[in-house]
Amino acid sequence: MAESARGPAELTPAEGEIMEIVWDHEEVSASEVRRILSATREVARNTVRTLLERMEEKGWVRHREEGRTFLYSAIQPRTAAVGWKVREIVETVCGGSPEALVAALLDYRGLNADELERIRRMLSEARARRGKGRDA
Repeated sequence: MAESARGPAELTPAEGEIMEIVWDHEEVSASEVRRILSATREVARNTVRTLLERMEEKGWVRHREEGRTFLYSAIQPRTAAVGWKVREIVETVCGGSPEALVAALLDYRGLNADELERIRRMLSEARARRGKGRDA
């Protein structure tokens, strides 16, 4: 498996698209993935199978057999994928500075009042968890 301490190997754009389908459906066959993708473009059955096999090697999905059908499910949660991508952005685009990422978010996208309040709660909860960890 091509997984490191930082998580599984990065997905290609095509694998990422398939991973979204796996997350949305919890368990899915290659033919179901192909059917979903075919709604927007033509995709070969073998291509989908090959991509799912690579994703399994990378540590993103696992399969179980039901008769002759392989059913794929996610190993990695969607939130972990976002976390790894954010860490990569902080390290490669923001010079290792989380503050630069937050500043860019505020400057170029902005946050509405609800988003700001949720972020304040998350920061408060993180601060509380960190404080408990020091007492232990």
